[in-house]
Amino acid sequence: MQLDKDGHGSWYFAVQVSGPAGRRERLRRGGFTTAEQAYRAGGEVIAADQDGGLGAGYTVARWLRCWLQAQQGLRPSTREGYADHVRLHLIPYLGRIELAQLTTRDIGRMFAALAGRCTRYGKPIAPSTLHRIRATLRAALNAAVREGLIASNPARMIRLPASSRPYPQVWTDRRVAAWRREGEHPTVAVWTADQLAEFLVFARHDRLHVLWQLIALRGLRRGEAAGLRWIDLDLDRRELAVNRQLVHTDAGLIVCPPKIAASQRIIALDTETVRLLRRHEQTERQRLGDAWRETGPIFTRVDGSPLRPDYLTVRFRNLVRASGLPPIRLHDLRHGTASLALACGSDLRVVQGTLGHGSIVVTSDVYTSVLPEVYHRSAQAIARLVLGKARRTARNLRKAAA
Repeated sequence: MQLDKDGHGSWYFAVQVSGPAGRRERLRRGGFTTAEQAYRAGGEVIAADQDGGLGAGYTVARWLRCWLQAQQGLRPSTREGYADHVRLHLIPYLGRIELAQLTTRDIGRMFAALAGRCTRYGKPIAPSTLHRIRATLRAALNAAVREGLIASNPARMIRLPASSRPYPQVWTDRRVAAWRREGEHPTVAVWTADQLAEFLVFARHDRLHVLWQLIALRGLRRGEAAGLRWIDLDLDRRELAVNRQLVHTDAGLIVCPPKIAASQRIIALDTETVRLLRRHEQTERQRLGDAWRETGPIFTRVDGSPLRPDYLTVRFRNLVRASGLPPIRLHDLRHGTASLALACGSDLRVVQGTLGHGSIVVTSDVYTSVLPEVYHRSAQAIARLVLGKARRTARNLRKAAA
């Protein structure tokens, strides 16, 4: 009925049930945190099988909770995303339906209703959010198919409006004027080099000013910046190792690997940032005394506790508002890093490695908003090439005619 899996910390059950063809088949399901949970789930499956079929023993809500509980090895943010979709959308709309009776029409009605709802900010639910909700439901129903609870996945035929990522826009003088006059601003915005420099000067008295400069110039994610430790920093080599991040969950702050494998990277640092980090280290050593540790975080709150990523978001937003600069999000500094690197002539592969992207397509399509001066240089270069040839051709024609 159950087996303790050493080194995995979970339990599973295995029972004999009626398969789709009427033959007895072995059903095994794992991922339970205690033996009692595995016993109870196995008993429920047996009872459902005796009642005339496994699917008949589950409502959609019951299966979603069972599936969610059995998910192992997920990133904390992924698990929380699944849990939010199940709790806020899937169970309220589909939970009472028998799993075996769930149809594509039921799911279509749910998404039609969700498309008409607004978020707490008064805006319609974004198509990208609807796609993520569908992905959660499809994953749960695919698992139900594998377990023999249903014959097919009714969510597989659901079609949703295409979602597109907002293209980052640079805060040009005209956009800044429109924002000041009418409050209009892009969804994703990028500062120019002058605007970023103005912010860094304004924030130099903030106790986290080194962190803001590090994120702005090197494109760290907020969780990566919060998770940096002194042992990750080699000031002599001017390098920083990104190999972990802090994530806030319902259980509190936890440490986990970066977003993807490519996000574990070595970042080169400029001499000015190294100088600021040296001074920051000296200050922290003096402030903490014997409590300072090589394995301690580089950036902390005043009381020495780790920084929550969402705290950084709020603090940055308040600083931007106080500076009087046009608004951007903390994550938009990553877009700015890519754009500034491109403006400085950096190779796209270098930008990809700096940001920790798994695909150069993401770097190219999403994170490189070309700054105005790059467009101007390109326009001038093309004009010099083509118009110079045109002038020479015209001179040659005039000489031939003479």
